Amino acid sequence: MPDKKNVLVLCTGNSCRSQLLHGYLQQLLGERAAVYSAGVEVHGLNPRAVRVMAEDGVDLSQHTSNHVDEYAHVPFDYVLTVCDHAREACPVFPSTARQLHHNFPDPARATGSEEEIMDQFRAVREQVKAYAHDFVRAQFQTT
Repeated sequence: MPDKKNVLVLCTGNSCRSQLLHGYLQQLLGERAAVYSAGVEVHGLNPRAVRVMAEDGVDLSQHTSNHVDEYAHVPFDYVLTVCDHAREACPVFPSTARQLHHNFPDPARATGSEEEIMDQFRAVREQVKAYAHDFVRAQFQTT
């Protein structure tokens, strides 16, 4: 079996988008990778992110919101930034990490009724889920 890869998902506050991708990658990659998520700031885990992922069978309830500096010692193989601010503020990792970027809309900025806000979370969840599947297919495809 090939070496286990280290994957970091990086966002501004590590409360929504990075948590969604962390959850899907953890589910899809299992033992093939150690998945971490962090922010260039720490905003705490968004309860709507936990709820919207539970709807899709992914449990984020034990996740924590972490600052990227906490993982400075980890030799990452991939650093995935999921918002433009994180890409711009991303620290330089002293490794050969492959950096990939996709700017997802921030569901935490959604306004309206609770149902309208949750619909925004669901829409972003589906985008993140598709991205997770594409990433795994492209980077972890076994031949």
